[in-house]
Amino acid sequence: MKKIRISAVSYTNTTPFIYGIQHTDFVDKIELSLDIPADCAQKLIDDRADIGLIPVAATLNMPEWHIVSDYCIGANGAVASVFIFSNCDIHEVKRVQLDPQSRSSNNLARVLLKNFWKIDPELITDAPDYATPSDPYTAFVQIGDRTFGKAEQYPYAYDLAEEWQKFTGLPFVFAAWIANKPMSADFVKEFNKALKFGLENRLSLFKVLPHRNDFDIEDYLLNKIDYDLTDKKREALFLFLDLIRKLDR
Repeated sequence: MKKIRISAVSYTNTTPFIYGIQHTDFVDKIELSLDIPADCAQKLIDDRADIGLIPVAATLNMPEWHIVSDYCIGANGAVASVFIFSNCDIHEVKRVQLDPQSRSSNNLARVLLKNFWKIDPELITDAPDYATPSDPYTAFVQIGDRTFGKAEQYPYAYDLAEEWQKFTGLPFVFAAWIANKPMSADFVKEFNKALKFGLENRLSLFKVLPHRNDFDIEDYLLNKIDYDLTDKKREALFLFLDLIRKLDR
């Protein structure tokens, strides 16, 4: 029987999911690869994977997609790992460097810049000085483990999940388990069971995850990341996709 190909993001916030997959019998039924978010999404778009934990904005590039899990990478308020870092107030920013590893977070930044902060800075992709701009009016988007401990290093650190909640009153979904084809109900049930096992054993992860003096990993995985794909998160997901579609209008 052909194994289902699953691509997952290789960040700290996905370790509970990976733990659950690798510590249950479910692992024998799949092929698992770990990738950065943009590559994870591209594998699904190119049909090199059947399921991916992908940035939700990537679904806009897919002719067919299905949510196949009750879990996600989300936040209800500040998430502490998705930021715009700046040396000046956001309303003074003239240029924003986008994160080369991200899709959803770059689009979230664009949505907030246009609709919440109501500014129109130049957006820069593949900046040669990404994340180290010398110009005080150039900010940058950054996500994931690279942001750990960095919020205190900048005069202005805008947590994009927190800013989204201020803007909409809703939680946010950064990544969801998406399939590019229908999956059987039995497979989805077993998949959810494996993911739930990982979430229920997060305390075991703290024995193996590296300790940081500048970032509280336990608080991050137990409180900041909100893993349940609730009805409110689904509402936020589809609102976000709609706002992305309207960005260039």
